[in-house]
Amino acid sequence: MKCMMMDGGMMGGGMMIAMGLVWLLIVAVLVLAAIALVKYIRSDSGK
Repeated sequence: MKCMMMDGGMMGGGMMIAMGLVWLLIVAVLVLAAIALVKYIRSDSGK
């Protein structure tokens, strides 16, 4: 059991960095989508 934990710990660093990058990408996409939605709503109400 300890051997598996050690192996998981060594790969955990890379996995945590990868997960961080994935979350950063998701947050960036959500922010851009929110900005696009606000711009769309504003331009739509201006007509």
